[in-house]
Amino acid sequence: MRRGVMTAVVVMLGLLIGVGSAALVVGRTVQGAGIRNGPWATNTKIGTAAADPWTRAAVAIAGLLALSPEETLYFTAFTDAAGAPLRSSHCYRITGRDPSARWWSITAYGADHYLIPNPENRWSISKTSVARDADGGFTIAAGRSAPAPNPLPIGTREPDAPFSLTLRLYQPAPEVAAAPATTPLPAIEAEACG
Repeated sequence: MRRGVMTAVVVMLGLLIGVGSAALVVGRTVQGAGIRNGPWATNTKIGTAAADPWTRAAVAIAGLLALSPEETLYFTAFTDAAGAPLRSSHCYRITGRDPSARWWSITAYGADHYLIPNPENRWSISKTSVARDADGGFTIAAGRSAPAPNPLPIGTREPDAPFSLTLRLYQPAPEVAAAPATTPLPAIEAEACG
């Protein structure tokens, strides 16, 4: 009987260690493992046969559509330009120019990888919906009280919840797909809420 208990304990420990380590690796993959570009991270194996089991699990957990990199590159940011985690109680300025792609969008997601409820029912800003600055670039205000002309509300579900931003580049230019770590992407800077 003692041998059976020991076997059960060893099996349980093995399962806990195995599941725990798998959850840790998948969690890190979801949190932006891969190619870094400022606060943005991407994995060019998403949507390909070369994706390892951890990447496939992260895609399943995060709910990405997982198109091939030739069709779509997915960049996700969990921090601002200074490396501070994105928090729903803060305000952010996202500035940039159109990335080299047929179409792009920036979407805010809660820690659960779902859209964040907000009174404006606005979850994304895209190449065709963004108001342009005088120089042709754009400035997006992300936060609880995001001002016009380009508000990206973070919602009010929790007072100080973590969130992420996903930048999707649909049909990226070949040079972007070839060098995602050096392509110009929007900056994400924390700023005082007004």
